[in-house]
Formats: sequence, C-alpha cells, structure tokens
Amino acid sequence: MRWLAAALLFAVPMSAQTRMTVEQLRSFLKSSMDLHQSDIQVAGYLKKSKLTHRLEPRHFEEFSGMSVGPKTVEALRDLLTLTKELPAAPTPVPVAPKVVIPPPAPPSAEEQKEIIEKAREYGLGYSKRLPDFLCMQVTRRYVDPSGLEFWRNADTITTRLSYFEQKEDYKVMTINGRMTEVPYQKLDGSTSSGEFGSMMKELFEPDTQARFEWQRWATLRGKRNHVYTYYVAQPNSKWTVSYQRREVTTPGYRGLVFVDRDTFEVTKITLDADMPPSFPVQMATTTLDYDSIEISGSKFMLPLRAEVRMRSGKELMKNEVEFRLYRKFGADTSIKFDTPEALGADVTAEQPPKP
Repeated sequence: MRWLAAALLFAVPMSAQTRMTVEQLRSFLKSSMDLHQSDIQVAGYLKKSKLTHRLEPRHFEEFSGMSVGPKTVEALRDLLTLTKELPAAPTPVPVAPKVVIPPPAPPSAEEQKEIIEKAREYGLGYSKRLPDFLCMQVTRRYVDPSGLEFWRNADTITTRLSYFEQKEDYKVMTINGRMTEVPYQKLDGSTSSGEFGSMMKELFEPDTQARFEWQRWATLRGKRNHVYTYYVAQPNSKWTVSYQRREVTTPGYRGLVFVDRDTFEVTKITLDADMPPSFPVQMATTTLDYDSIEISGSKFMLPLRAEVRMRSGKELMKNEVEFRLYRKFGADTSIKFDTPEALGADVTAEQPPKP
C-alpha cells in the first residue's frame, strides 16, 4: 500500500504535463528514482515538459549525477539548451535552523528542599489568609457507560459556595437551570469538596509525611513553576472516596504539585488515588487549578477549576467544576445564578517551559 500511494502521486505530473520550476524538476527526479521508473519513462516525460526558469550548468551536473539513465541525461542536456534564454531560477531562501534553548538546570538538592518548605509554609497557612467570600460553583457532570470516553452530559449544577471563618458551605441553587431545594450532601452521583484549603493543607501537614521529589520546570498561565511529584502512603491519608454514599475508603495517593518559582504559591495540584482492589470505584483522580483573583481590590490565589474522574467497572464519571463570580462575603452580597459558558480549555493549559 505504501508503494501504491507513492505511485499515484507520481502519475499526476506524468499525465498533466504542466510547467515545472527547477525545484519541482529536482523533486520529480528524486521521486522517479524512489519509484524505480525506467529511464525511457523519465526521459519521455522530460521531453514533453517545459521549465519556468533557466536550467543552469550546476543544475545539470547535480541532476545528471543522481544515477539517472543516459536517456534522462540527454533530455536534461536538451533542457539546458532550450532554457538558456529564460530568467534564472530564484535562489531558495535558506531556512534558519531551529534554535533549541535548553531549559534551565534544576535547582540544587538544597534548593529543592527549601522550595518545598516554603510551599509547605504557604499551604499550611493558606486558609487563614483567605477572606470571607461568596462565589458560584458550576459543576458539569458527565457519564460514559462504554468506558471509551464517549461523554454524555448528565446534569449541570450551580451552587452558592460561601467561605466564612475558614469553613465552606454549599447550597445548591439550580440543576439544569431549574431552582431546587436539594441539599448538597443529598445530591445523587459524584460530588467534591475541600478545594478551599483542606486538600492543600492535608498534603503539606507533617503527619501526612508526603514524599516530594523535584521533577521538572513548567509554564502555567504564563508563569514559571517548579513541578514536584509526591506520594502519600495509605496509613497517613485523610483523603476519602465514597461510593453511592454507602461505602467509603481512604486510599493512599500520589500526584503533582506546581509551585510558583517567584512567590512559592501553589498553583496546581493533581491527585491519583491508589484504590483498593475490592472497592467498587477502581479509579479516582482530581486536578485542581488556582489563579490570582481579585476580591474587593485585593488579589488572592483561589481555585479556578477542578476536574474529578472516577471509574466503576466499565462506567466512567467526570465532573468539571468551575468557580466564578467571587464576591466579598456580606449580608447584602448577591450573585445571579445563570449558568455561564464553560471556561476555555486553554485557561488552565500548561505550556512548554520558557527559557
């Protein structure tokens, strides 16, 4: 099949008899050799062809040295004579070689430890630095019974999330655009919580004994980040997964943590649970992105987007969670709970490291 495709490409210029540039002549001769075309066929085509520019002696020497047959050499010699009054072929513009800038060297072992300790200090004090606020949480839940990631939107839930005195409170406002009184804790299907500090705090708590290892540089939303891998053993884990609100397990987990190079703020956490083989949920992962968001004139690093994935048997479940319309907490603070368009995929995209 590979040879057939190439042969069909070769047949187009043979039948069309179009005018050729010198560069196209060069490509034609190379293709004729790759396809093992006979000397008679190639020479016959050249005799019926016209060039758009002059064939220079240097071209003749190059082309006749391509192991072409004698009849082809004779046809090239004729082109050398027939095109001597034509303008010279334009000089190909040289392509500048791609400059590959190597990424900066990783921090030293001592620097890596210092970075984690500064990130730990940030993570343990994160909740205390947050103001009291309100925001809208939009959760788009998807299912795929086939296990092949043919996702179907199950529902879209908007929730009024209040953060007051370092505690989160969730009030479901609408499901698929309709007002509802269903408590957040009574929602069917998969839900998540802990994005506002507890997930980060538990990762960095000394009792968790997470093992960190510097992995690479990354650029996230335009800023250079350290990326560390981490691992939390099951006996030290506080992260729970529930199945149909009846069965609960506390698995160990591993993942990545992104730390801003300049501020040592945590900008992203991924989590991949080591699920027990006997538990109905065989896979559970979470990705949480933070971004600098303004509340009442001050900037805070707050959750921007989260994605939770789970698998039970063949069935897949996915929650895409967005946090919108942050407002300072107050008795008269209001949020309009119209379901907004989903954030673009590039909002949380990780780019190659900048030099």
